[in-house]
Amino acid sequence: MTDKETVTELRLSQFDYELPAELIAQTPLEQRDASRMMVVDRKSHSITHQTIRDLPRLMNSGDLLVVNNTRVIPARIFATKKNSGGRVELLLLHRDPSGIWTCLAKPSKSLLDGVALQLATKDGVDLVDVEVIENRGEGEVAIRFAENGRLDLDLIGVVPLPPYIRAPLATAERYQTTYATVAGSAAAPTAGLHITDELRSELQARGVGWAEVTLHIGLDTFRPVTVEVVADHRIHREWCSVPAVTAAAIHSTRARGGRVVAVGTTSARSLEMWGNQSPGGASGGFEGWADIFITPGYQWMVVDAMLTNFHLPKSTLLMMISSFAGAERIRGAYKTAIEERYRFFSFGDAMLLV
Repeated sequence: MTDKETVTELRLSQFDYELPAELIAQTPLEQRDASRMMVVDRKSHSITHQTIRDLPRLMNSGDLLVVNNTRVIPARIFATKKNSGGRVELLLLHRDPSGIWTCLAKPSKSLLDGVALQLATKDGVDLVDVEVIENRGEGEVAIRFAENGRLDLDLIGVVPLPPYIRAPLATAERYQTTYATVAGSAAAPTAGLHITDELRSELQARGVGWAEVTLHIGLDTFRPVTVEVVADHRIHREWCSVPAVTAAAIHSTRARGGRVVAVGTTSARSLEMWGNQSPGGASGGFEGWADIFITPGYQWMVVDAMLTNFHLPKSTLLMMISSFAGAERIRGAYKTAIEERYRFFSFGDAMLLV
């Protein structure tokens, strides 16, 4: 799936850049589709400046827009240690069929196997007991809620925001896409935050198709890359689903000469995972764990264009778009975005790579 010789030469410092703190968007714009959009043409090497509202006219009839329909759960919870009363913050990432949750904990070193935690519901009616099943290191722990505890995440948790966002949200729905239907994510697929119902109608009127995948965003969104040799980074798995109906829509798009346009890196990761699991373009869908690590040298199989936000330095997402559009081109585009005072990260502006 990747060019091993190229990957082994990649260094983390190649994906670093300096960003003025004031360009980190702290709050979303009042109107979702009012954000700016930098359009990067990979063939002509041109950069133009548009807005999200220009997206329909930049699409062709017969193109297919693929979005991630995951919904952010109230995954941030606060507990206390039963033996000492010490406070612990947990970020729920995913739940396995046996009921064990993988999560990030802060602080985590003292959360040894068997440590008992407790948390109160927001309405103050119940106390919920939690047991640490395993401390996996690097801030990751496995926990289990007591069988008699009422696990209603809306009653015990809050929607988590990325650590670089300091301002509270007026409404938690602003950190959800308008089409978020499948609960399970620890973060929003932020490129999709720009899409409104009106924009979707305009795209449909232009003959642009719509298809959905599900990828529940997890650990790698919150954990930075810390190794200098990129090939040494341990990518974490995220659960994803590419339904058969989406696979069929991709095949139809290909047959009529249209483009597959991924809305966000999570949609792109899901599609490429499907592509690698279905060599030759099998018509069936895919459901399982996505563990694909896309870096420069990767040969893209499914995605033809991508709408994405601006990503953190030294992140796997920046590596992914560098793979898609070329590392030098992305470095130049980010330099231009900083000079033009684009807004960065989750609530920031967007980039269309065509």
